[in-house]
Amino acid sequence: MGAISNHLLVVTIFSYVLAMMAYAIEYAFGGRGVVARVAVRVPVAAMAGGGTLAEIPEASEPANQPEGVGARRAGITAVVLTILGYAAHLGSVVARGIAADRAPWGNMYEFVLTATLVGMTAWLVVLIRWSGLRHLGLFVTLVAAVLLSIAGMTLYVRVGPLVPALHSYWLVIHVGAASIASGIFLVGFITAAMHLIRSGYDAGKTRFPYSLGERLPQATALERVTFRVHAFGFPIWTFGVIAGAIWAEAAWGRYWNWDPKESWSFIAWVVYAGYLHARSTPSVSRRVTSWIAVVGWATMMVNLFGVNLVANGLHSYAGV
Repeated sequence: MGAISNHLLVVTIFSYVLAMMAYAIEYAFGGRGVVARVAVRVPVAAMAGGGTLAEIPEASEPANQPEGVGARRAGITAVVLTILGYAAHLGSVVARGIAADRAPWGNMYEFVLTATLVGMTAWLVVLIRWSGLRHLGLFVTLVAAVLLSIAGMTLYVRVGPLVPALHSYWLVIHVGAASIASGIFLVGFITAAMHLIRSGYDAGKTRFPYSLGERLPQATALERVTFRVHAFGFPIWTFGVIAGAIWAEAAWGRYWNWDPKESWSFIAWVVYAGYLHARSTPSVSRRVTSWIAVVGWATMMVNLFGVNLVANGLHSYAGV
């Protein structure tokens, strides 16, 4: 089963790369009339004096801009390849768990596989809920392919038993919650970054990367999705941090030891809490809140790669 997991990972990366190329074709040559139009909920009161909400298309998007048949087919092909890659990805994680006879997130390699799987799950949910965001698949599959390639080439370890310190049901609870939240935040990072690019383009910036904003969905739609994704993921991350503290008390006799992993997990929690607080504050611009979300993802990457590969602490026994 371990060999099957490895083979499926190769299929996963290959599928995501092909999907990325297909998304890129649609992104470069497709019209915005279909893909980049996202309906958002706005107060009808602004138009008719009512107090309800209604879904209307984003303003300023061309409604009848033609889209080439080839580009549209590329977009559909990209979605199909994403689903195929996701199926292989799921199979790889499940096979790894069967081979190890435990939850498949006992080391850094398995954590990246699982967190990326959750991220792709979140992306497919977003794609189903807001089909107009399909262009973002280019960036989602790019990040997923890069993370999985790093995992396969640098972080890979053979299937083996856990060290005694990890033989606890808290492994499933604490690390499982952390991997789920990390995957959700991955999608939130991408939508936040794309919101910054699109809003910069709308402000008249034409240099790279703002030049990419022309074919992105409207900034308002991107920002709304960013908020919803983070609002969903933050309570899961909070639960994961609390579960880790409870596990630490059971294992080491203290709820908190200011271990590097604990410290950066707390830093990430503070940043994401700051994002949600800023997002609920009318005086804070949406660009500022998106920058906070990007910083939050940066702290997650430091926590994942920097702490695990550089720092030594109480969590080091998990290895890579």
